[in-house]
Amino acid sequence: MNLLTRVLTALLLAASLNLTPFSALAQTPAEPKLTPAEQQRADHLAHALRCLVCQNQSLADSNAPLAHDMRKLIHAQLADGRTDAQIMRFFEDRYGDFVRYDPPFKPITWLLWLGPFALLALGFWVLMRTLKRRNVTRAPLTADERARAARYLDTGS
Repeated sequence: MNLLTRVLTALLLAASLNLTPFSALAQTPAEPKLTPAEQQRADHLAHALRCLVCQNQSLADSNAPLAHDMRKLIHAQLADGRTDAQIMRFFEDRYGDFVRYDPPFKPITWLLWLGPFALLALGFWVLMRTLKRRNVTRAPLTADERARAARYLDTGS
């Protein structure tokens, strides 16, 4: 518990100083010059990866320091001659599948991919069951029940 308190305190201190603790982990060199084809690949990769700070923005759209560092890493790896698949794998190994906007279809992400369809099927099943219950035909009223209903409608009691 003491270690957890220390880690949380360090993260809060870093946030209060407007430092991003993850940017310290991404020690990247200056951005290398890329050819137009490599720059296009870098843009494609930056749009395919999620900013871990903003989470609703791609790396290309984010202004967070971590996103800037991650874009530098993409440029450095492209300059080193790595393929797009190798670069994506690097970020997946480092940050997990969450870093991708299109997570791979594997057992750990099945709920993510199939969950909406399962909920839709469940909703359709509940709707059909409810409608089926409503359509149940009721037995006609007996003479005694009709008389009681007429009395109620006439007198209100």
